[in-house]
Amino acid sequence: MSVIAEIIDTLEYKVEKLFAKLKSLAKNNQELKSELIEANQTIQRQSGEIEALKKQYETLKIANSLLGSNDNKRDTKLKINSLIREIDHCIAQLSD
Repeated sequence: MSVIAEIIDTLEYKVEKLFAKLKSLAKNNQELKSELIEANQTIQRQSGEIEALKKQYETLKIANSLLGSNDNKRDTKLKINSLIREIDHCIAQLSD
């Protein structure tokens, strides 16, 4: 009977260790999920900032070329032509 009691005690100890490890892993998993959510939010925020900065850069590039810089004149002319086409398209839609 003593041997069986020892085996049962060993099994109980191992099961308790497994439950403790399971709880620890579950907690670690939850922490990692929280970190992942935070990282995704940071990525989305930074992506938005990058897009805003790209638009600001393009605007500054156009403004710079309008001020007399020869570097971006072609880009400025293309942008102005694009804006004129958009305005013409809007006028055509309003006329209908």
